[in-house]
Amino acid sequence: MLVVDPPYNLNKAYGNTDFKQMSADGYRAFTENWIVAVKRLMKNTATVYVCCDWKSSLIIGSVLQKYFNVQNRITWQREKGRGAARNWKNSMEDIWFATMSPKTFTFNIDDVKMRRKVIAPYKIDGKPKDWVESDSGNFRDTYPSNFWDDISIPYWSMPENTDHPAQKPEKLIAKLILASSNPGDVVFDPFLGSGTTAVAAKKLGRHYVGIECEVEYCALAQKRLEMADDDAEIQGYSDGVFWERNTLALQQKAKAKSRVSSSGQQSLRFDAPEQDAAL
Repeated sequence: MLVVDPPYNLNKAYGNTDFKQMSADGYRAFTENWIVAVKRLMKNTATVYVCCDWKSSLIIGSVLQKYFNVQNRITWQREKGRGAARNWKNSMEDIWFATMSPKTFTFNIDDVKMRRKVIAPYKIDGKPKDWVESDSGNFRDTYPSNFWDDISIPYWSMPENTDHPAQKPEKLIAKLILASSNPGDVVFDPFLGSGTTAVAAKKLGRHYVGIECEVEYCALAQKRLEMADDDAEIQGYSDGVFWERNTLALQQKAKAKSRVSSSGQQSLRFDAPEQDAAL
């Protein structure tokens, strides 16, 4: 499995390296160069996810179509973004989902379901229909769409936060890894940055390989991997499902509840399963 978060076609400093904005043709050539380099390493059943902003997405999507089978485009709402006086605020990013084979690839839909509050609970014969009633509230585990609004960028108060200017959330990468790989599989990130892909892979029982040219970011990645030995939690992911934003208190409350009531009343299992961070 390949997870790629390349430099977007913007002027940006990554530690001691400055990435300079290119022409459309230049960025297309840059994208083709790394795609050709990594494709030869991939199995026939492999999956690739590529992160991009709206502008580089136009180029990356077209290049991916040349080399892979494009399956979908995910858009995630990162919220944070600078306002613009003469344009719409840029608060969305794309993730292209492509595969080596048009039909033979891993996709674990049950591993990436979303736990949402049931606003209008519907019952048949007095019993919940497609949702579960518990002491912590009414919930439904739903199938994920290609629009993700449950993930924010890492804030200063989050343990995973670093000073990398384009760091992706562990929750975001965890969704990709859980969907398109199995325990023991190899996850490769050729633009590793501060190590989010490797850390998420380790926490989820996958092997990982990453490439990063900045010494500072390599050190951050190594430190985060060491921290994962003691803490395999991924914020926003517990009980085998992903939770909506701003539900941390609810998750903590739910984890304290018993798995099944002694009276046999239907309830959700909210205890977070033990995860072995070692590979």
